[in-house]
Amino acid sequence: MNVFGVTGWKNSGKTGLMERLVADITGRGYSVSTIKHAHHAFDVDHPGKDSYRHRAAGASEVVLASRKRVAVMRELRGQDEPSLDSLLAAMHPVDLVLVEGYKRDRHPKIEAHRQETGQPLIATDDDTIRAIASNAAPDVSQPVFDLDDTKAIADFILAELNL
Repeated sequence: MNVFGVTGWKNSGKTGLMERLVADITGRGYSVSTIKHAHHAFDVDHPGKDSYRHRAAGASEVVLASRKRVAVMRELRGQDEPSLDSLLAAMHPVDLVLVEGYKRDRHPKIEAHRQETGQPLIATDDDTIRAIASNAAPDVSQPVFDLDDTKAIADFILAELNL
């Protein structure tokens, strides 16, 4: 599968860019899946629901399935966080997997950057960052796109992956 990441510091515009890229690229007829890394505890289940009760009772994995979607919840229960590679290996084949986060992994990425956050560019020390999407004009060797120019960013990603 083709993998391309969107990385950047908190409040840099990663999620908005991911959302727009998924809409743009699927609108061109490509199949797209996403992986998002979270640095905090999260829950997609709700207390009192059957699936939540299964997990609370000790189930390692709960699959919730309907005619419209399938959700798999896996409790790590002290195990190491799965690697990006292992998560990718478990996914159904698509044309492109867009990855939000996973700064330290070695897949190609575009960095979302907002000048007002005051954060430095990650790209200056990371050769996996192929381009910058910013609301400023940083002086870097990589191509720079306006953070809101979704079509140009999508064009770049698809060209980088020969799609």
